[in-house]
Amino acid sequence: MTRHAPAVRAGAVSWKGAMPMSTPVTGTLNARDDEARAEQVYQLVLEGIVAGEYAQGTRLRERELSELYNVSRIPVREAIQRLEQDGFVETFPRRGAVVRRLSLSDVNDLFDVRLCLETFAARMAAVQVAQGAPGESLQELLDAGRQAIDDGRTDDVVRLSAAFHAEIVRLSANRLLIESVKPLFGRMRWIFGLAHNRSSELQRDEHVELCKAILGGHADLAYSLAYTHIELGREPVLRGLAGTLEP
Repeated sequence: MTRHAPAVRAGAVSWKGAMPMSTPVTGTLNARDDEARAEQVYQLVLEGIVAGEYAQGTRLRERELSELYNVSRIPVREAIQRLEQDGFVETFPRRGAVVRRLSLSDVNDLFDVRLCLETFAARMAAVQVAQGAPGESLQELLDAGRQAIDDGRTDDVVRLSAAFHAEIVRLSANRLLIESVKPLFGRMRWIFGLAHNRSSELQRDEHVELCKAILGGHADLAYSLAYTHIELGREPVLRGLAGTLEP
């Protein structure tokens, strides 16, 4: 397993109330401390998986992770359990936790779920904006994504694209939907980082039209554009991963 902490890109992960990773873990911990540290480890390991620092099939050893992140095994164990629940890790007898090996079926499933959830989110985001909800953050993410494309920053293009879609979900103001799709966007970044072979300029243009529809309060149009945008991305991603993932 990689012996250094994964590099965390700016804006990629965040947490509130968490102890800095350089702070020694000593003394009696309360439940809030454990929860904060588990969240730290979860975010850092997740970022390592998405960035390829922890490759598919890599063993995640509690002792090594606890030493790497300067925490006890308790938050590491909790983080691994959560990563397993969210579909990033699998646990096997005698091997313990390993980074899950993705399949083409997993990728297809992701697109199917996105068609169900993100299209609804786009419709509801447009409804919310039409009722007065601010949409400046969506425009800002769109602008940042366009700048990343112009600068040729491929990793940032993937991250900002996922952030753009996540912001649409947030704008829907449906709290259950927002909580439900959090693991989905981690999976998106993971998969798109492995197969980013669709024209960034084409995706940018589709994002522009989707953003216009949402900020204009056009619910039905936003739904249709979201559906088309997601479906058009399926075949290029599957083609790009066909040689590396099992069916």
